[in-house]
Amino acid sequence: MSVSVVSVSRLVELFKDLLEENFVEVLVEGEVSNFSQPNSGHCYFTLKDDRGQLRCAMFRSHARLLRFFPENGMQVICRGRASVYTQRGELQLIVEGIEPAGIGGMQLAFEQLKKKLASEGLFASERKQALPEFPQTIGVVTSATGAAIHDILNVLRRRATGLKVLLRPVRVQGEGAAKEITEAIADLNREGSADVLIVGRGGGSLEDLWAFNEESVARAIAASKLPVVSAVGHEVDFSIADLVADLRAPTPTAAAELVVKNREELERHCDQLLLRLGRVLQGRLETLRVRYAHLRRRLISPLETLEWRRQRLIDREQRRQRSIVWRQQEQRNRLQQLAERLNGLSPLQVLARGYALARLLPQGTPLQNVKQIKVGDLISVQLGQGQLEACVTGIGAEKKAQET
Repeated sequence: MSVSVVSVSRLVELFKDLLEENFVEVLVEGEVSNFSQPNSGHCYFTLKDDRGQLRCAMFRSHARLLRFFPENGMQVICRGRASVYTQRGELQLIVEGIEPAGIGGMQLAFEQLKKKLASEGLFASERKQALPEFPQTIGVVTSATGAAIHDILNVLRRRATGLKVLLRPVRVQGEGAAKEITEAIADLNREGSADVLIVGRGGGSLEDLWAFNEESVARAIAASKLPVVSAVGHEVDFSIADLVADLRAPTPTAAAELVVKNREELERHCDQLLLRLGRVLQGRLETLRVRYAHLRRRLISPLETLEWRRQRLIDREQRRQRSIVWRQQEQRNRLQQLAERLNGLSPLQVLARGYALARLLPQGTPLQNVKQIKVGDLISVQLGQGQLEACVTGIGAEKKAQET
């Protein structure tokens, strides 16, 4: 039996045809290693287990559909077809889809993006904005035909009046939904008339809600200057949008209730505030009333001041007059006493008791000693009653006082 000789390239092509005809679709489980994704967008890695390894290639058209990023060491299940890389004659797997082993790709993508955004601080409470107390315009990013917008409008209509709702309709699931949601959030921020945004949709499967787990939507919410309330799915559903938003509402209905306070609650609150204000004002008025009464007692009009000063001058004048009278009377009494004392010392009083005062004429010198005169001098004699003139006819000797 003769064997024909073939070239290397021919033999490799035969191997390739054989593999591609018999292994059109295979599922292979293994560990990712040597993963790389150059600028071309294609992915290249090795799939291995404890006894072998297989080179894998995933072209850009399939790689862009991945919901998670494969990492070295990750256990995955690859779906694809067997082939041969003819330039090197190597067996390889052309991968068309990858799923994590033991966990869904969507869930893994969710966890990966969650971890990435958390590390950047997009979930931090300190960056979240407070909702306005009384918004006048509410921007809504959701489907124009879905149940969510009807639920939101019903709640707003019931709880408040005079509100303006600015709807920016978008697709909320399927290809291109994330892009539309991202653009809608940016558009409402640029437009600037809304006070707060509600971004969300009604319930659905994980695949239906996936647009709100896209990184572009998360970053658009984080970049919004307007407060954002995320309302995606039902109460048990959590999305990346919920984590980034300023406030998470379990449903679109709850979002509307959180954004707008109930009219009856506001009325009750206003009544309570009015009662508190009334009590405060009543207390303040009472304080002012007491203060006014006190100031009024202290306040004196100019006429009253003049009258008070006039009366005070009158009182002072009366006191001065009484003081003068009293002093005059006191001086009069003292003068009388002094006069009586002086009168008692007066020579006239001595003369009245029988004594006489002799004076030498013509000088009028009082005579106290006979040596002052001589016989023939003229003298005047002052008596108690009257005066006489006499001529000295004789001078007697001085009599000495006798002891008794």
